[in-house]
Amino acid sequence: MPVSSQSKLTLACILVTIFLDMLGYGIVLPVLPELIGGLIGGTNAQAAVIGGYLVFSYSLMQFLFGPALGNLSDRFGRRPIILISLAGLTVDYTIMGFAPNIIYLFIGHTIAGISGASVATATAYIADITPKEQRAQRFGLIGAAIGLGFIAGPVVGGALGELGPRWPFYAAAVLAAANLVFGFFVLPESLAKDRRRPFDIRRANPFGALWALSRNPVVLWLLATLGLFTLASQAFPSAWPFFTIEVLNFSSLQIGGALGAFGVGFAVSQAFLIGPMIKRFGEWFTVLLGMLFAAIAMLGTAFIHTQFGLYGFLIVGSMAGLAGPAINSLMSHQVADDAQGELQGAINATNSLTAIVGPLLATQLFNYFTQPAKGAPGYFPGAPFLGSGILVILAACLFVFTAWRFDLMHRPRVAKKEHLHELGQPGQQQTPPHDENGVPVQQPVGE
Repeated sequence: MPVSSQSKLTLACILVTIFLDMLGYGIVLPVLPELIGGLIGGTNAQAAVIGGYLVFSYSLMQFLFGPALGNLSDRFGRRPIILISLAGLTVDYTIMGFAPNIIYLFIGHTIAGISGASVATATAYIADITPKEQRAQRFGLIGAAIGLGFIAGPVVGGALGELGPRWPFYAAAVLAAANLVFGFFVLPESLAKDRRRPFDIRRANPFGALWALSRNPVVLWLLATLGLFTLASQAFPSAWPFFTIEVLNFSSLQIGGALGAFGVGFAVSQAFLIGPMIKRFGEWFTVLLGMLFAAIAMLGTAFIHTQFGLYGFLIVGSMAGLAGPAINSLMSHQVADDAQGELQGAINATNSLTAIVGPLLATQLFNYFTQPAKGAPGYFPGAPFLGSGILVILAACLFVFTAWRFDLMHRPRVAKKEHLHELGQPGQQQTPPHDENGVPVQQPVGE
């Protein structure tokens, strides 16, 4: 079905919302190690551990509340949930900017985690306004908006960090508030009332959302693949700023510049490459290519000692952004229109679950291998990235098995709506056709 000019304008509005959201997030990254270190009066390695626990508190709230917000967006619409998320981020950055001690940082992150479903709900929003055959490319535009936020945010944050570690938080609070005002006056609702479904508390929790997916094995296996890949990716945002300070003695300005370089590559790959790649080779090949780039970047970063090597592997790693939107697109083909929010809530819960475990593992590994007195076999600050590279390889193997098991190496298969309601109301017993081996067969859309 053709996309109207109004749909394109709406797409632009939601992408601006995501960009401003990520801009605020990127601004605070370069100065977080300095702010934590100043509040606890400890070393870089000790600050890394606190940073891991901060991400843990945020991700735990995301895991617990993300599916509820996704289901609420299926019931009441996407717009109010996005606005709630932006209000939560405004409160978060304000509290962190004025934090007199480390407890306030945890309070702010907890609030942001409870309300922080903006990207997941925005993904469901885009699914609402996009034909199925164009969703992978549109999901790539989300990644491009995130990448652009990472281009500008860390650079601005690094520059503001020269004035003091709190200035980027003040700027992020202002941006979040401006984004809230923008969304309130400009962003329309994407989910029509006749496409909404009743709210069910049994499905509005992380375990209920994942249980709903258990009746759709294709989505379940793809979600497991995405979860493993996301777990591997957690080393970058959690350990990377501390790693660059430890190995290359980076300042906040240099951290911001390096993250900006990553954002350029990330935005280019998702805005200009993912669409042609999927059109030419298909989603499954695009997923594998993104995972290949991720494995090379992670394993290479673990052993770098120069800025040249760092920037080289950052550019390679930015191409890993091809994998996520392609997997997301494969999953979105399998669910009905009135369950897109639930799917994205389950994806958000899975990502949050990996973000609960991943940052703790990465920062604890960094702390352990940068303080040999603790009993580590040697000094190796790149340990988190070595572990992440291994996890990416395992995720690629799991995806190959899934693609072979459910025949995903051909044209995308879109289940008919009566079968898609396996992610619909609980208690429905519709069963999709199976082949002679008992494998569910997804019916292709007719030409």
